[in-house]
Amino acid sequence: MSNRLKVDFAGVEFKNPVILASGTCGFGREYNEIFDIEKLGGISSKGLTLNPKPGNDGIRIWETPSGIMNSVGLENPGVKGFIEKDLDWVNSLDLVNVVNLGGNTIEDYLKGVELLNDQKLDILELNISCPNVKHGGMAFGTNTALAREVVREIRKVCKHKLVIKLSPNAENIVDIAKACEEEGADAISLVNTFLALAIDINKRKPVFNNGYAGLSGPAIKPIALRMVNQVSKAVSIPVMGMGGITTWQDAIEFIMAGATTIQIGTASFMRPNISLDIIDGMEKYMEENNIESLDEIRGII
Repeated sequence: MSNRLKVDFAGVEFKNPVILASGTCGFGREYNEIFDIEKLGGISSKGLTLNPKPGNDGIRIWETPSGIMNSVGLENPGVKGFIEKDLDWVNSLDLVNVVNLGGNTIEDYLKGVELLNDQKLDILELNISCPNVKHGGMAFGTNTALAREVVREIRKVCKHKLVIKLSPNAENIVDIAKACEEEGADAISLVNTFLALAIDINKRKPVFNNGYAGLSGPAIKPIALRMVNQVSKAVSIPVMGMGGITTWQDAIEFIMAGATTIQIGTASFMRPNISLDIIDGMEKYMEENNIESLDEIRGII
């Protein structure tokens, strides 16, 4: 592997820009049994919450045309459980360790951040798509004022590189990204899943117990690409792009749209080692087109 794919993301060096997306790779152990995950640039952990969560009841995954819907409900061992069982193992690997954290109140987020402050990790990815239980369930990431408040409070205490993961269900994703930058975020990642609905016509009810669920996969790619392009033009901090990337061509599109790194999620369910094909394809494309660094094509759209 040459150095062509090496990128600097908010001061963190990645050997290549490909990261396994949060919620699709656990903490990497299972994938590492299938292929050498140290060939990746990084992995983003399953979304952690302050306390362990069992996740949602009923159906959790539903296939849709060109995508999947999920209502897993952030099933996870909690921040302390992750620190005790998984953190050392992830840190032993030669890849960038991105830890994803969610919460239902600002207090939850702050306590989670404080526990992680004392630990070794490379990037803290803050999932602000969680419902704010004190504001009637509206997600932090859908409202600019709420997003601004949570980022401001977390930046005061967070000792790690802070990346804010944005929801495509936001009232104005560009305004939210700018607010995150103004409040001290080191980078932005986007997009999270789109709010969607599936109906069982025989039961005459939604497929998911919670009604709506998150849509991901190739179906969302053109919209995610547009949002990455808009956000990367509006902020000066780097962008981690995701949303339906399944091929190296998709990955190159996201770089051209303005992303510095990319995340692969649903595609890994199609084939667990698909990320390696994406890395190889990007490398070949660069060689064939005499591109020495992704900086040459980043954000050219």
